[in-house]
Order: sequence, then structure tokens, then C-alpha cells
Amino acid sequence: MMDSIEIQRILPHRYPFLMVDRLIDIVPGQKATGIKNVTINEPFFQGHFPGNPIMPGVMIVEAMAQVSGLLASNSGAPSKTVYFMSIEKAKFRKPVVPGDQLKLEVTVMRQRKQVWKFAGAAFVDDKLVAEAEFTAMMSDEGTDNG
Repeated sequence: MMDSIEIQRILPHRYPFLMVDRLIDIVPGQKATGIKNVTINEPFFQGHFPGNPIMPGVMIVEAMAQVSGLLASNSGAPSKTVYFMSIEKAKFRKPVVPGDQLKLEVTVMRQRKQVWKFAGAAFVDDKLVAEAEFTAMMSDEGTDNG
């Protein structure tokens, strides 16, 4: 378990780009589950879409990536910054709207030095809303979170 204060000690992201409110489960080196509470106050809802607010799919993938950064950090990766290298097999199955709670599950597919490959899935009320595979590089360049 990890709250938003602990998350901010690990990830360099801050409002409005911090997409993980809580980490509820972690198995170092294997998998992690995070929570994102989606509210109408999210700045992207102003333009996506007026009168019909839908969370952009790229933000859902970003939320999965942030959970993967927490997983890597708790799996021995010394870095705090996660850089996308590729996103594959992204599928968006249902719109995510204000009031939803995203459950973000990521699993390590493989890891070699600083390069990690993850499978991610996002759920609302136990229904799959998005999924993707992504590769990321962990780097401690440019991080100073205090």
C-alpha cells in the first residue's frame, strides 16, 4: 500500500500530470495495482469533450505507466523517471468518465538492465476499459524529488 505522499517521493510527476492516487498491491519484480479516481476537475475534461467528458486514452496509458514506474522502483530500479520507448497493442474498450475509479494493473513481461516491458490493463467496476503493452527505460537523469 502506498498513498499519494509516498507516490510523490518516488515519481517525479505532479499535478496535473500525476495519474495515480494510491498503490493498493505490489509484488516486486512481478506486478502492481494502482487506483486513479477520475474527477470532473481533471484539466483535460475542459477540452475532451465539452458537454461529454471522456478521459483521453493516452492519459489512461500514462496512468498505467506511472504504476509501472512505482513497480520498477520497488523492484530494485534505482531511478525515478520512466521514459516510454514504445506502446503496442493499445485498445480502448469503454469510455472513462468523471466519477469512475480506474483500477490499473501492470505486470512485468521482461526486464533487461534499464529497459522494462510491461502489460497493463485498466478496469472500471471490474470491467476492462483499456489495455496496452509498453516498453520503458528507467533513468535517474533529471530527477530531484527531495
